[in-house]
Amino acid sequence: MAAFEYAPAPESRAIVDIKPSYGLFVNGEFVESVDGRPIKTVSPATEEVLAEVAAAGEQDVDRAVQAARRAYETTWSKLPGKERAKYLFRIARIIQERARELAVLETLDNGKPIRESRDVDIPLVAAHFFYYAGWADKLEYAGFGPDPRPLGVAGQVIPWNFPLLMLAWKVAPALACGNTVVLKPAETTPLTALRFAEICQQADLPPGVVNIVTGAGETGSYLVSHPGVDKVAFTGSTEVGKRIARAVAGTRKRLTLELGGKAANIVFEDAAVDQAVEGIVNGIFFNQGHVCCAGSRLLVQESVYEEVLAALKRRMATLRVGDPLDKNTDIGAINSPQQLAKIRALSEIGEAEGAERWSPPCELPDRGYWFPPTVFTGVSQAHRIAREEIFGPVLSVLTFRTPAEAVEKANNTPYGLSAGVWTEKGSRILWMADKLRAGVVWANTFNRFDPASPFGGYKESGYGREGGRHGLEAYLDV
Repeated sequence: MAAFEYAPAPESRAIVDIKPSYGLFVNGEFVESVDGRPIKTVSPATEEVLAEVAAAGEQDVDRAVQAARRAYETTWSKLPGKERAKYLFRIARIIQERARELAVLETLDNGKPIRESRDVDIPLVAAHFFYYAGWADKLEYAGFGPDPRPLGVAGQVIPWNFPLLMLAWKVAPALACGNTVVLKPAETTPLTALRFAEICQQADLPPGVVNIVTGAGETGSYLVSHPGVDKVAFTGSTEVGKRIARAVAGTRKRLTLELGGKAANIVFEDAAVDQAVEGIVNGIFFNQGHVCCAGSRLLVQESVYEEVLAALKRRMATLRVGDPLDKNTDIGAINSPQQLAKIRALSEIGEAEGAERWSPPCELPDRGYWFPPTVFTGVSQAHRIAREEIFGPVLSVLTFRTPAEAVEKANNTPYGLSAGVWTEKGSRILWMADKLRAGVVWANTFNRFDPASPFGGYKESGYGREGGRHGLEAYLDV
């Protein structure tokens, strides 16, 4: 039987107007950089230069922090919660109105499939602003004391894997609690953050409440170390998170970190195999594996190993890799040549250490940064691909015999961000969830997010929680 062929269904780029160059967003206006330099943002799928953006220098960051401080002291912290809520509701509605534009821009700049930007990222962005708008006038009922106060100026540094969603995770609770923000988006994906700055203008947000400084790691370092910042929030690699923790240590600054992961996706012999396979695919190939909580270690009970692996390979053979703007695409482009080089290097190490590598036949585009969906079998806990975060579409498969062994192998990692459990037994799910050292444990699903549900990790996956009532605590003086 011939494979079903999909006709291309490309999303139009015409809805997005990308300017040739962008300045910084400070005090409610786009301004030129004082001491920075221009950098280019590139489409990972085509390698075309999308725009030139300013890389903020030390003076630029200082301007932004001062603007945030003025707005905090004179305007934002003085507003009643119900008035702050109106702005957050307005921002959420504008995001919904401009959802298609934002989805296309995110896909162009990041390389993720338009289906994911359209159906996951942007709806969740709006949902977070709606959710925290609802909290803005109810903070005294959040369980953090009768009169919780904002901290002041929040310096926020976000990654490139979910650019606008990570912005929402950071900005929405900060504003709801009465803080002002200086945000630094990732160097490779600044465009939706700059579009969000336009949304702030459209919503008539008071000047200085949200400031956006683009740039690379140096810009982030200026922001984290600025004495006018009261709270630092960072999502990104564990290595950078450790450097930030050292820089903040000994200061009065509050800190939350959401760092790397090496999640175990655990399949028991009584699991519904087809359902589990869909969860495995979603767990590791969603967003090209550029997910800190990706299920990059698959633990399968020995008795069903062959069945699960055969079903997984059949499913992987149907995945479509290619143009992220095509609505049929399952796996888009790797975000940058640097990340692609890291994925390739670790995959080669996996082969060199004796693991067996398999990818379905797939034709990769000539231009852009691409890596096929890949599964490694014959993996032991000593393999680097089972211990290190690859942050790409690469799955390592291990086996276990008993629930106790599954827990031991799942917890045998310096990370503790997430895990998945696939079984028909509710009692086993609860037992596993209690034993697994992970901040989030999904049962018979994976990568399921909700603004009302807290997210965060243990060990080298960071500390603090984002989302839900718990996400307010990081931005309140309690």
